[in-house]
Amino acid sequence: MYYPLNFRFKLMTSTPEIDVTDAYGGTICHVRQQFFRLKEKVEVFADDSERTLLATIEADRIIDWSARYTFKSPTGQVLGEVGRRGMKSMWKAHYDVFAPGEEKPTFAIQNVNPLITMVDGLLSDMGISLLSGYLLRPSYLATRREGGTPAMRLTKQPSLFDEGSFGLKQEGPADESEQLALMLSFLMMSLLEQVRE
Repeated sequence: MYYPLNFRFKLMTSTPEIDVTDAYGGTICHVRQQFFRLKEKVEVFADDSERTLLATIEADRIIDWSARYTFKSPTGQVLGEVGRRGMKSMWKAHYDVFAPGEEKPTFAIQNVNPLITMVDGLLSDMGISLLSGYLLRPSYLATRREGGTPAMRLTKQPSLFDEGSFGLKQEGPADESEQLALMLSFLMMSLLEQVRE
């Protein structure tokens, strides 16, 4: 993957959708969240035609703050998992990322500055996103284990209007399977945090 990756939320759609492109504008994937399901399900396609399924992201339980989401290939191979850290995530986003085959978290994703995220969400809800798009840019950092070396960072991109565009850049070493697990984790986290904002 050629970093930074760009996550762009599609506006004016009936279900949340994200297009992911690389640093050269090449399509990485198209993500669509399914609504009206007891257990959360997200589908990851090769592009917005939605003809080629690359992966699914499925919750392990019915709507729950501490749900764990498993990433699977179309053949059922587990590509990793992400789970919200229960009560720790009430104020500051906190997610555990599990690389394929790992029982203990490989990475932890945390909100760098929860106050900025909260103010950005409030201004967006009030329809005052013109200034917040440039001044307030929430950021989320993935570190190897909790408090370890940085691996990836997702940052809201500056824009005049609240378009929901984020940049994902690599900040430290991660093998191919770890990068995929992290990208899928940041995608799922983006969908969950968008709802919270």
